[in-house]
Amino acid sequence: MSNPNPPILATLIPGDGIGPEITEATLMALDALGAPFQWDRQTAGMGGVNTCGDPLPPECLESIRKTKLALKGPLETPIGGGYRSSNVRLREEFKLYANLRPTKTIIPGGRFENIDLVMVRENNEGLYMGYEHFIPIDGDPHAVGMSTGINTRQGCRRILEFAFEYALLKGRKKVTVVHKANIMKALTGIFLETARQIYQDKYIGKIQFEEVIVDACAMKLVMNPWQFDLLVTTNLFGDILSDQMAGLVGGLGMAPGANIGKDAAIFEAVHGSAPDIAGKGIANPIALMLAAAMMLDHVKRVDLGDKLRKAIDDTLNVDNIRTGDLGGTAGTMDFARALVHRIQNNG
Repeated sequence: MSNPNPPILATLIPGDGIGPEITEATLMALDALGAPFQWDRQTAGMGGVNTCGDPLPPECLESIRKTKLALKGPLETPIGGGYRSSNVRLREEFKLYANLRPTKTIIPGGRFENIDLVMVRENNEGLYMGYEHFIPIDGDPHAVGMSTGINTRQGCRRILEFAFEYALLKGRKKVTVVHKANIMKALTGIFLETARQIYQDKYIGKIQFEEVIVDACAMKLVMNPWQFDLLVTTNLFGDILSDQMAGLVGGLGMAPGANIGKDAAIFEAVHGSAPDIAGKGIANPIALMLAAAMMLDHVKRVDLGDKLRKAIDDTLNVDNIRTGDLGGTAGTMDFARALVHRIQNNG
């Protein structure tokens, strides 16, 4: 007799720096939930460089091609030189065009209360395509730096339709299109133009729609973030604004992310590898845990995703167990053990 709930094969990439620590904590929570994942553990980032000279080893890529699903810790990327971002390469390799970044208040009492926002960021185009070069002048090999950004009609339509459909699915009230079409009339003008067209053709009357210029949006997010609901924008703007949004709820330690394409999805903590605290057992694992909750939602186990989110909330606010970045004294594993206790006792 076949198992009515067979295990779901998924790739696990613990990552660099604090990655292995927060991954271990997250796996403890998922095991306590009885999550359906069967893990294929792989190495990438600096770990991949150290083991086989490649930040994205072929075995890791092959695993994701097979499973079409991954949970990923932070991967180290050199600044200003060295190899290209493994995160960007993964998004390109698997055409993960949608970067989904929810931001929600978990711990009350901060500067901003009751934040509940979603950023939908285009993930494969814009200024992150890597079309860059230097022009040498008078013996200076880096006298001029040039970068070309590209947005396509197809790419704009794909991410905008994803944003509108996600908003309707989740009961969101408004979609805000963020752009800089007043200055970059072609590069972000095509995004705004496509948004207007899609809204008129398919979504008018179904959901509210507004447009806002990116610099004004940044200001409004700190003056009155409650005026927004779901925001959708191009690659660079989405990267910057989603970090700003994370700052409204306590920082990147509270910020999960999902990279979603037609054929694969990778869930991640969006913060860096924090090598300065690696191995000290003090890292906040919540971002990766919330990413795992999104992963459970993705595989149609919203019940388990909600249970994990509820346990995180209760551990923080009922038990008052928090890591140092949140004003507490708990270590990574202290928090994980308290969370497991909550999962087991929340029913």
